[in-house]
Amino acid sequence: MTEPTSASFATLFDVAIIGGGIVGCAAFREFALAGARTILLERDADLINGASKGNSALLHTGFDAPPGSIEAACVRDGYRRYRMIRERLNLPMETVGAVVVAWTPEQLGRLPSVRSQAHENEVSDVRILSRDEVLAREPGLASGAMGGVLVPGEAAIDPWSAPLAYALQGLANGATLWRGAEVVGGAIEHGVWRLETTKGLVRARVVINCAGNYGDLVEAIARESPFRVRPRKGQFVVFDKSAHALARTIILPVPSERTKGVVISRTVFGNLIVGPTAEDQDERRIATVEEATLRQLIEEGRRILPGLTGHSVTAVYAGLRPATQFKDYQIEALRDRNWISASGIRSTGLTACLGVAARLVELYAEHFGDLAPLPDPVWTPAPNLAEDGPRPYREPGRTEIVCHCESVTRREIEAAFAPPLPVATLGGLKRRTRCMMGRCQGFYCSRRVAELAAGRIAGLPTPSPEGLQ
Repeated sequence: MTEPTSASFATLFDVAIIGGGIVGCAAFREFALAGARTILLERDADLINGASKGNSALLHTGFDAPPGSIEAACVRDGYRRYRMIRERLNLPMETVGAVVVAWTPEQLGRLPSVRSQAHENEVSDVRILSRDEVLAREPGLASGAMGGVLVPGEAAIDPWSAPLAYALQGLANGATLWRGAEVVGGAIEHGVWRLETTKGLVRARVVINCAGNYGDLVEAIARESPFRVRPRKGQFVVFDKSAHALARTIILPVPSERTKGVVISRTVFGNLIVGPTAEDQDERRIATVEEATLRQLIEEGRRILPGLTGHSVTAVYAGLRPATQFKDYQIEALRDRNWISASGIRSTGLTACLGVAARLVELYAEHFGDLAPLPDPVWTPAPNLAEDGPRPYREPGRTEIVCHCESVTRREIEAAFAPPLPVATLGGLKRRTRCMMGRCQGFYCSRRVAELAAGRIAGLPTPSPEGLQ
């Protein structure tokens, strides 16, 4: 159920999840499969339109997470769960591995501690590489590389198909999802929450805060928030597909206390990305890109991989991570308030979300009562957008190719508007299909996309009849 009905207004849900990012979508799926009457409330017209829409698209082993932390446990569990379910949900995964590269004697001296931390986090296949071994694996690296640490299990994935698949599976197994339903207030009476949303009243026994960059503001509904979200912006540059082969693995820096640093990574879409930066800001919604910073990223990428000098940048983007004053995730059950918090989940959230979701179900069972998992859940494979899997443009009898840069067909665009979760924004359409995200950034295909989306995306102009002839 994706729209409010008289029945949904009357329903007393077991769980109301606030926030439709990657963590909220994973929790939505997990509670639906656990047998809970579940509703997901998202303020925007589409899902994954906040912190989750801009990330590095990597599946992490958790080798560098703080040992003993909630984050380390959730990343490790999330990594394992993704690998378990990805084939049934048709989610891509390219296990290319990663190399943490030391460029200075000081960084070289820290490599044993990187390996030790990985082993403490139960990532036992991590090992130190000599300079020659690093350059043998990555012959395109600058000659200044002094050594490295190999992390074989690091992988590239599709960051948008995963939450879509989680949301679709939740819907297919009886859960309810409201978009455009901003939570503007709430109160608990006799053990039942009454949440006021811009689409109407929602009643639920337990509320779960997965509101990302708005997590502390939502937390104030239940209590004076013990954490403050101050978003951390990460800017990225996307190099053309011609640069994809320059890196064989994910190239990581030796991390600092504040950031994991600038990463060079292949993507499952056939590009090479460089980023992110780490810039704290008060703005929660808008992530700008700045020319000076992007030029620095390009220069850094070309310093690490000199071959990038001969390749152009296709796109730039920025994302906001919901950082708090604490290094660890803020996951906690408030038994006396019928409330569970899942906040401060930063750059590792794409990997950790399935582990976070499982932890939330455990907290619910511990504090609010047992659930009855579905014996035979429905599975909802997502459309494949990755280059190493089957794509509709390669199939016999395909429909027209609308976006030639990313080889997106008309059928894929039309399918994005189909129930039960039709796309509602242009950004959502891009993330569902890859249209307008290639080399020309929509210069050639935007008109045809507008024709196909006319009347179905608010604010998108309908081409004039003269232009359609």
